[in-house]
Amino acid sequence: MKFIVSSSQLLKQLQVLSGVISASSTLPILDNFLFELSENELKISASDLETTMSTTIEVQSDSEGSIAVPSRILLDTLKTLPNQPLTFKIEGNSEVEITSEQGNYGMPFFEGSDFPKAVSLENPSTTLVPANVLANAISKTIFAAGNDDLRPVMSGVFFQFGTENLTFVATDAHKLVKYTRTDVKADEVAEFIMPKKPLNILKGILATSDAEVSISYNESNAKFTFDNVTLTCRLIDGKYPNYNAVIPKENPNKLTISRGSFLNSTKRVSIFSSKTTHQIRLKMAGTELNISAEDIDFSNKANERLNCDYQGDDLEIGFNSRFLTEMLNNLASDNVQLEMSLPNRAGILTPADGTEEGEEITMLVMPVMLSN
Repeated sequence: MKFIVSSSQLLKQLQVLSGVISASSTLPILDNFLFELSENELKISASDLETTMSTTIEVQSDSEGSIAVPSRILLDTLKTLPNQPLTFKIEGNSEVEITSEQGNYGMPFFEGSDFPKAVSLENPSTTLVPANVLANAISKTIFAAGNDDLRPVMSGVFFQFGTENLTFVATDAHKLVKYTRTDVKADEVAEFIMPKKPLNILKGILATSDAEVSISYNESNAKFTFDNVTLTCRLIDGKYPNYNAVIPKENPNKLTISRGSFLNSTKRVSIFSSKTTHQIRLKMAGTELNISAEDIDFSNKANERLNCDYQGDDLEIGFNSRFLTEMLNNLASDNVQLEMSLPNRAGILTPADGTEEGEEITMLVMPVMLSN
């Protein structure tokens, strides 16, 4: 088995795939990349058993075969090499030899047949989604997903495909994000929960692609195919909570304000808040928003006033500044609207402008009890 490949092209593909490889794998073979050569095409795969990802690259070769090569040593070597052709050659049964303009490198390999195969989906449904839409949906929701091992269903992003729209939801019980696209739809209704790890990997690659992503799914697995990439992963098992039930319908108090001013003010004031609760206080009256925080233990306090457009009764409400900052950071609009009803009911944050056509974003943040 022998092939010649561009070092920079190989490095680019391996860096994408390396996100799949787990640092704490118990199976030694999973610390390797699988190389499957079929004449001029090299298919490279990485897996952690839950997620398997593969990509193809053109090479010069007239042979076939499959081997698993150590990922870390190969990546570290490629990062230090200038762009050039590299020759990979199997010597005997134990060593793969790499030849560059600078010299020769040898490393052990596993038989390709020992590498776990990606799951093949039985009777899948398929939906096509433009890459930029899927990238947006992931980046707008994934930050709100939980990290609680006791509630695995909330540690992923809920995909809800309908015949009129696609909806993506993430929540950790303190904050919730619902991202809807009315310009993309599925042929049939489907729901599944995607784990965070494959979504983070996809988010990084989709940002630079203008392809259509084919999403195939059944009850236990999902497969994403676009450009020369295929990613298959196991879905999170369980029923997603009824998120619509926690979104308050009647919110008569509406605050419209510059997102940048609100974000910067929240960041500054939160420096003076309690390090355990991160609580900030919003006080709205007329055209003025007052943001304050106090840390009684260290005698720190801060108070800022901002101009705003507020319609409703005078209201005082407390929020965790970290959640509010995260949400404001993940919106791209110039102005945002915060809708509220009572100090103990969730606030709903939406962009007041700057959304794409067919795009709807609703962010919900739970209040914290104000300590007087």
